[in-house]
Parts: sequence; C-alpha cells; structure tokens
Amino acid sequence: MSELFKTSSSVFYAARIDDFVAAAPEGILGVLASNTTFSVDANQRDAWLGQIHILRSTLVGVQGTILFEFIVPRIGSRIDVVLISGPVIFVIEFKVGEKDINREDLNQVWDYALDLKNFHKASHGACIVPILVATKALHSDVSLGLPYVDYVFPPAQCNTDGLRHLILLALQQSAGQRVDPDAWLQAPYLPTPTIIEAAQALFSQHSVEEIARHDASRRNLRITSKRVEGLVEEARQNRKKMIVFVTGVPGAGKTLVGLNVATKKRDTTQPTHAVFLSGNGPLVAVLREALTRDEVLRLKKKGQKKVLKGDVGQKVKAFIQLIHHFRDDGLRDELPPADHVVIFDEAQRAWNREMASDFMRRKKKRPGFDMSEPEFLISYLDRHDDWAVVICLVGGGQEINRGEAGISAWLDAVNSKFPDWHVYVSPELTDSEYAAGHALDSLVGRPNVVKDDDLHLAVSMRSFRAENVAAFVKATLDCEGVRAREILAQISEQYPIALTRDLNKAKGWIRSQARGSERFGLVASSSAHRLKPHAIDIRVDIDPIHWFLNGADDTRSSYYLEDAATEFQVQGLELDWVCMTWDADLRFASSGWEYHSFVGTKWNLVRKLERQQYLRNAYRVLLTRARQGMVIFVPTGEVSDATRAPGYYDSTFRYLAGMGIQVL
Repeated sequence: MSELFKTSSSVFYAARIDDFVAAAPEGILGVLASNTTFSVDANQRDAWLGQIHILRSTLVGVQGTILFEFIVPRIGSRIDVVLISGPVIFVIEFKVGEKDINREDLNQVWDYALDLKNFHKASHGACIVPILVATKALHSDVSLGLPYVDYVFPPAQCNTDGLRHLILLALQQSAGQRVDPDAWLQAPYLPTPTIIEAAQALFSQHSVEEIARHDASRRNLRITSKRVEGLVEEARQNRKKMIVFVTGVPGAGKTLVGLNVATKKRDTTQPTHAVFLSGNGPLVAVLREALTRDEVLRLKKKGQKKVLKGDVGQKVKAFIQLIHHFRDDGLRDELPPADHVVIFDEAQRAWNREMASDFMRRKKKRPGFDMSEPEFLISYLDRHDDWAVVICLVGGGQEINRGEAGISAWLDAVNSKFPDWHVYVSPELTDSEYAAGHALDSLVGRPNVVKDDDLHLAVSMRSFRAENVAAFVKATLDCEGVRAREILAQISEQYPIALTRDLNKAKGWIRSQARGSERFGLVASSSAHRLKPHAIDIRVDIDPIHWFLNGADDTRSSYYLEDAATEFQVQGLELDWVCMTWDADLRFASSGWEYHSFVGTKWNLVRKLERQQYLRNAYRVLLTRARQGMVIFVPTGEVSDATRAPGYYDSTFRYLAGMGIQVL
C-alpha cells in the first residue's frame, strides 16, 4: 500500500500506476474490500476484478497515479477510477459486461467531471477527460471532442480495447502544468449543492459540513447553522421563548439552514423535535417527491427487498409540511403544538392581517379572526408553558403576491403582543430589501433583542460561478446602471449572461451551454400575457414535480423548453441554466420602470406601489434562479399588434444591452 493512500479517506485505493501494474489483482481487491463502507457482494467483487485486469494491461508504460472509488462528497457517489497523468485528470466509469452505451451513462461520467471542475480546488485549472467504458461495446471512439473553455472534454466512449488509445490520445493533445497527485488528494472540496441535492443529503444523514463550502473568510452556511442550533439548545436549557430571523442573499442557503435544523432534530421522541414549514406549495411538492425518490433508491441499494414509496412518502411528509396545515391544527383546539421548534421558510410571504382575516372568514367560517398570520403562528407556539423557538428564514425582495406581509408583520406581532419573547435578528434586516422599516425601529430599547452577525448568509451558493449575481440583479432592478455594469464586468467570464430578441437563438444558446445532466428551463412572469405568439402561455399550469425532477425524455420536464414556469413555481428552487423571457408587464423608461397588467384586450398601468413591488420582485425571483448562467429573451414586438407594440420592448432591450450583456 502506498503512502499516498494513507493520507486520504476520500478514496478506497490509491497507488502509483507502476506499483498498480506490478501488484497482484487479489491484493488490490483486498485493499478495496477492506476500505469499503458497504458489504461487497459477488457482483461488486467481479466488477472490481474486471476493472483491475483491464487497467493493468491498459496502463503499461503510462506514468501517474490511479485512484479507485473516489468519493464525490456533494452527490454522495463514487467515481470508479480517477487517473492523474501529467496535466490530465481522467474520470473513468466502467460498465463491465455491457454492450450498449446510453445517454444516461454518458451524462453520469460527464457530471462527475464537471463536479470535480467546479467544486474540487485542485481540479479547477486541469484538463479533465471523462471516459465511459462499456467493456463489450462493438465500437470505440477514435478521437476526442474539442474541450470546452474550462478544459473539460466532452465524454468519450469505448470498449476494453479502445481505452488505451483514448488515454494516450488525450495525453498527446493536452498541455499545461503537471497535476501533483498528492496535492490533488489533499485539496479541499467546496461543494455548492442545489436545494434538492442538499435536502437529499441531509435527509440521508449527511451533515451540513459535508455539503457546504468551507471558505474560512466568509460568513457561511456552516456558521449560521451552528448558531441556530445553539440558540435552540439555549432556549431549551433556559426555558426561554425566542424568535430567530435568518437573512441571506438569494441562493445563500436559508432554506438549507432550516432543513439542517429540522433534519438534526426530527426525532419525535426528543424535546427539541423540529418541523420545517413552508407556504410555498411547489417547493414542498418538489422536495417531498425528490426526498421520497432518493430514499426509495437508497433503501433498495442497501438491500431492502420490499420498499413501498407510499410508506417512505409518509415519513417525508412529517419532515416537510405546508404551513397551512400546521396553522389549521392550531385553529382546531387550544392546545400547544407537539413541536417546540418550528422553522418557517420564506417567512416574509406570510399573510398580513387583512388577507388572513378575509381567508378565515371565507374559508374557515371564522368571521371574528383579527390577526395576521405571523401573530397567530407565534401565539400558537406561545401556548407552551416552558419554551419555544420560532425560526424565520427571510429573503429580501421576495414578496410576490397580494397579502404577503413582509417581515415587518412578524416584528410588529412579537413587539406588540409577546413582550417576553427574546428576539435574535441579523443586522442585515435593516436593508431596504427586507422592508422591515418602522417595525425594526419599534424594537429599539427593548431589552431582549440581540443583533447577531452569524444570522446572515452573505454568500450565494446557487451561483457558484459568480457570487455577485444577486447584486447585479438588484442593481438592474434598482435602475443603478453604472453599478450593474461594474458587477457584470466582474462576473461575465464565469457567469455568462446573453441577450437576444430571437427565442430560437435563446433556446439554442442555453442547450449549447448545458452539459451532462445540467438542468435548464424556460421562465416567465405570471403577468407575461403577451408571450403567447411565441408559444409561451403562462396560463398553462405546469406540474413542478415533472418540470424540476423528470428527465430530458419527458415532454413535461424543463428540458423541453416548452412550458414556462412562473415566479410562483420556481421560488426557492433553482436551475443550472435559465432562459428568461421578458414581456411588456415590466418596461424600462427614461424615468425608471413602468408597471403594467394585461386585462381583457389591453395593458393597464399599475399605480399601486404594493403591486409594483410584487411585479419587480417577480422579476427578481426569475433573474436569480440560474446557478451557472442565463439568456434573456426580449421580443421585438409587432407593429400590427397594439398589445405588442415594439416600443413596449425596445427600451428594455436597450437598457439591458447598455450594461454590456452579450447580444446574440
């Protein structure tokens, strides 16, 4: 066993290629088996032996290092083989005994390569060559595709005999600095998972430390999560009631903080049992289905013969609940909830007094109800005699619907009705995006208010290529053109943004950008009623489960770029690449933004400030959904159609183009 192997727990076997070629296959197999975390059955043993025999003959004369079963932390998978030779990192996935090569398998090895490129520090500047080996395939590739700008090659495919040719070819065609295998193995892995991937990892008992980036110089997910957990324990030990406000830029991981607390405290037999609540129906539906599918697969892989999806789904439902169901439980009787710790995702979207009262009168037959939703929810937890914790996850500029109170309703409620509750707030709550305003002023002088820097998530995890995307969107919507241009100049190389007036070009661009199983989709404002001539009808009610989770062969999935999701369906979720469509509901003019709604046969000016804010926030949500880049489609309009006059769109296009966005 080499010294290299002893220094890393992220791989089952590692050795210099010369040592590997000279070693007995049985000895290599023994090391693999002794370091695995699962039981090795006959199929796994035979697969490893097959790979060992193939690679021992293939790699004769090749210099470098071989790694078997390299663990990919973010997605909880293992790469069959990583070869490090000269300036090249080979990512090799074996399908032992297979004749056919399918797109799913090619995407798998491509995804592995992209994961290393994006999240493994020592792989950022290296050439990465993914290869799929179907050992019984009839044909092999005889050439390699051209690498992308980040030096990741498209996946090559081969049989047993073709593997050596592809490895030697890649070494001939690649230049650059030699990759040090020892440094490569010790390099940090800085993952930024999607909310779906993160929820799956947490639910399957991974810690937040395993799936969060570890930039020591920045306030990040790990620090905020630990702080919230500490406050929960403090409340329990000291019999305190407290409300905790966690803020963050779009995509920073606010929802993940809540899911982490709920996961660690989901044991219903423990006093600190927590429940994760959201009023976002699509988010709850997608997360529940994703967790259920993932858990079913995980249990089957562990050898459980009879796994019923319905049984797994019931456990998931107890973990993530719709806020309305929790609220209704509090209406039925005067008892306190079973939970002492309640996490409210997107707390700024809770209903104000008028909306809550109207709903209770019409739907619940309670004409005398006179509380905002935040006030009622706090009062429900206040029924506990000893202690309780309300954790509010707050997004700035995220209120997108009538009656959404913003965070001020929570502050007003706790300040006027619950004087004994302790309040922990992020200092960033003073930012104008959170619209806390006068409510924060009213807390001044209250003795049990604590401002805590650790309760703000300052770094976006969604846009791992460029963390300032949210700032660019904010500057754009705030009509701060100079600031927006400055930010765009900083992020454009890593986070491409394109602009076009041709929808087909937009779709072609986004398809050309996405690699492997990277997800892309079409989005539009829920007020975008005049995109129908472009076959975009926002009245079509998409199923977010199919749209976000199903594969590229399903016409209902986002991959087809046929059904556009609105801000209501994508809020809290994310895509790798977004095709953003911009209608005449939000128009740029010399004096700033103009707001319109389409009623009957014409556009009407929106004058109410509240409705203007909702529309601007809708575009904020849509423009911050992409992790890797986006294209913006602004129609040219049509002279013969009064509802699509070119003037409705031209100024918006010029404004965006004037920032320096690449025009296709």
